Amino acid sequence: MTPKKVTKRYLFPADYMADPSVHVFNDRIYIYPSHDWECGNTENDNGDQYVMKDSHVLSTTDPMNGEVIDHGKALDIADIPWAGRQLWDSDVAEKDGKYYLYFPLKDKNDVFHIGVAIADHPEGPFVPQPDPIRGSYSMDIAVLKEGEDYYLYFGGLWGGQLQRYKDNKALESAELPEGEEPSLPSRMARLSKDMLQFAEDPRPIQVVDENGEPLKANDPHRFFEASWVHKYNGKYYFSYSTGDSHLLCYATGDNPYGPFIYQGVILTPVVGWTTHHSIVEYRGKWYLFHHDSVPSGGKSWLRSLKVCELEYDEEGKIVTIDGGGE
Repeated sequence: MTPKKVTKRYLFPADYMADPSVHVFNDRIYIYPSHDWECGNTENDNGDQYVMKDSHVLSTTDPMNGEVIDHGKALDIADIPWAGRQLWDSDVAEKDGKYYLYFPLKDKNDVFHIGVAIADHPEGPFVPQPDPIRGSYSMDIAVLKEGEDYYLYFGGLWGGQLQRYKDNKALESAELPEGEEPSLPSRMARLSKDMLQFAEDPRPIQVVDENGEPLKANDPHRFFEASWVHKYNGKYYFSYSTGDSHLLCYATGDNPYGPFIYQGVILTPVVGWTTHHSIVEYRGKWYLFHHDSVPSGGKSWLRSLKVCELEYDEEGKIVTIDGGGE
């Protein structure tokens, strides 16, 4: 099927932001992006070019045409006691009138962990806890609310450090599957009632083919980073970036833990190396939020937020969108 060309909008031309996590709070769309910085960035497979030192919150009531408000700095790396560097993709959940921001950050030993910061309002400011979540690792956060429970999804390869762990234990040497080996899956865990810790050991989120076999490491549609989960017509849609093959893909399942059966491509490659997104319903329409590097002239570390409408066909499959890249 030929990818569909759709109308897209750059949400916030005034600054470089990326990796949008999006939720509807109080009948308003809130966007929680990472914040790209230009500072003599050195580009490499570890992602050292993605500097990110703080987080802003944006909001709107009309994503395709209306005003997008920048609520300012919501979290600063200088205020996080255990901080080293690289405040990457975050997500936010609301419970009992409090807002919990989950963020990945390298500690002073350059190891990613997941922190929590709390606010009284969706726009922040968020006050970080003194320590990261016990047993947390890697990056790229998404939170799913399901009834009274909340599930945190995370993980990313290469600079995201997921290959440094097996069975939730750090490895002496990284293990990255190759060729026909099963690909490395993302992780998820149910959160504790106080929203501050894991309530269970993180477990793998398997993306499988129609025969129930995990996608192989050399499959261009396998998981790389940027987990997101939403529900449509009772099904759970697990979507993700394929990293070095530059696609957004998705798989569907019957519960938050999976397994998820691979279904197809959401977005073809954009201009710029990374693809990272979220999917949300608002006032009867579905939207895909993502980013590209067109405004910066293709600099992978200076990305700009975009939005477009998302469509499903009669079978519940997502209609593939043309990302505009190569």
